[in-house]
Amino acid sequence: MRILPIEAEDDPVPMPDYRRAWHPGGTYFFTVNLLERRGNNLLTRHVDVLREVVGTVRRRYPFEIRAWVVLPDHLHCVIALPAGDADFATRWRLIKTGFSKALPRTERLSGVRAKRGERGIWQRRFWEHLIRDEADLRAHIDYVHFNPVKHGLVARVSDWPYSTFGRLVALGTYPGDWAGSEMPTSVGSE
Repeated sequence: MRILPIEAEDDPVPMPDYRRAWHPGGTYFFTVNLLERRGNNLLTRHVDVLREVVGTVRRRYPFEIRAWVVLPDHLHCVIALPAGDADFATRWRLIKTGFSKALPRTERLSGVRAKRGERGIWQRRFWEHLIRDEADLRAHIDYVHFNPVKHGLVARVSDWPYSTFGRLVALGTYPGDWAGSEMPTSVGSE
């Protein structure tokens, strides 16, 4: 079998095919990462700025927070959009932009980001998952709250201050000692 060289003009390298699940009124799980993750605690260091920006975006583009956790270098959340609204991309663009604009320009920039006038804080994309049913919802909410234990940041879920776990304990959704230091069976590995 003879392999022929590929000509660039004839077969350009395809761009990644990102397919978003646009479901009006949907509930979604998201993972949003900082660009520089190693040894970076920017999100927990500036968690009050992030909270303020999220609140500002929610007033303009409402969404319900079902679960949220902020870790030093990334965050996870489960949010529900209003009926008829599937535009989570605008919300994330505004959250990421608002947070970035509120911080001084101290990050290292690549030539490409500098040329485009971008900040070097967030990864350009995010990961989303459309929640399918109640079991999927429970598994992702559990995953959000267990994440600080998974990453070795605390021994017990209740010890992490940057999540909605305490609020859900107060509402009776979880017992205060839920999961301790062992991963519940409902928690997957997103």
